[in-house]
Amino acid sequence: MSGRNRDTELSEIRLGPCKWRFARGARILSLLASMVLCAFTPALPPPGQAATYEAKVDVRFHGFRRTYGVHLPPSYNSARPLPMVVVIHGAFDTARGMERFTGFSALADQEDFIVVYPNGIGILGFLQHWNAGHCCGKAAADGIDDVGFLTKVIEDACASLAVDRRRIYMTGFSNGGMMVHRFAAERGDLLAAVAPLAATAGGRQDNKAPEWVIPDPVCPMPLLAMHGLADANVPFDGGTSRAHGSTRQFWPVKRSLAIWTRRNGCSMACVTRDERQGKVHITTWQDCTSGANVVLYTLEGWGHDWPGPYFTAKLDAQDPLRDFNAARIVWDFFKGHTR
Repeated sequence: MSGRNRDTELSEIRLGPCKWRFARGARILSLLASMVLCAFTPALPPPGQAATYEAKVDVRFHGFRRTYGVHLPPSYNSARPLPMVVVIHGAFDTARGMERFTGFSALADQEDFIVVYPNGIGILGFLQHWNAGHCCGKAAADGIDDVGFLTKVIEDACASLAVDRRRIYMTGFSNGGMMVHRFAAERGDLLAAVAPLAATAGGRQDNKAPEWVIPDPVCPMPLLAMHGLADANVPFDGGTSRAHGSTRQFWPVKRSLAIWTRRNGCSMACVTRDERQGKVHITTWQDCTSGANVVLYTLEGWGHDWPGPYFTAKLDAQDPLRDFNAARIVWDFFKGHTR
C-alpha cells in the first residue's frame, strides 16, 4: 500500500470489488489502470487454483486503508472451513517478502490451510514495521494500534473466507515475532497456538527509557520459539544489537519464555534433545496446563535470517542445517493444537 501526500487532491472511483483513489490530473490513466486491474484481479481465485491476493480492512494509516495478503490453497472450498496461519513480517520487510522467505504458501498448498500475511505501517509500501511495545521505530513511538489491526485482519478473513476459528495460528519473525508475543498476550483468545522466531517479549529503547514487557497473557498459549545462537540483531542472551550498534535492549529469549511457561502452568523442569548433528537443540517444558506446551529450538551458528530453504538451501551440502525448514516445524507444531 503506497502512501501519498494527504494534501494532494484526490478523487475516488469504485469498480465492482475494487476502489481506487487518484489525483484529478491523472484521472483517465488511473481509470484505465483500474479497469485492467479489476479485470484481472478477482476477489477470490478460481476453485482448484492456488493464489495469493490482497485484501483491505477499514483501519487507516495516513488516510490509506491498511492491507494484508491472503493465500488460498487449491483445495479451498467455501463449504469446508480450513485452518488459518497469520504470518507477520519483520521490520523493514513486507507481506510479499515474508511469503517469499518463509515458504508458507507452498506448504499451505500441500497441507490445506489458509495463510494471511498482514502489512505493517511504512513509507510508500517500504520500511514496514510493527508496534510490539518495546520495538520498533515509528510504530512504537506513535503508539500504532497493531493489536487492533491484526484483530481486524483476523475478523475480516473469517468473515470473507471459510476459516476454522478453532484453528487460527500466528507466527512472525524478528519485530514480527515480537508482535506475536504481544498479540498472544492481549488477544490470545483468538488463537490456538503461536510461534515467535528471532524475537523477545520485552526490552527498552535505551538505558534512559522504561522497560516494556508484554502484559500478563489473557490465557495459556501453546508456543514454539526459534532463535539462532549467532543472532547479532536480537541476541539470544539479550542486550543490545551487535549488528547495528543500537542502544535498544532486548530481553534474553529464556526470560521471555518464562512468562509463557508460568502462564501455561508448566513444570520448572525441561528436557533438551539434539538434532542435526548437535546443531539444533530442542528444549521442551513439560506438564503444562491443557496441553499448552512450550518448545524452544536453538540453532548453532545461525544468525538473523528466517531458517528455511530460501536461505538454508544455499548452505554447503555437508552443513547439518542444509534445507532446515522452520515453516514445516512450525506447522507441525500448530496442527497439534486446537482452541
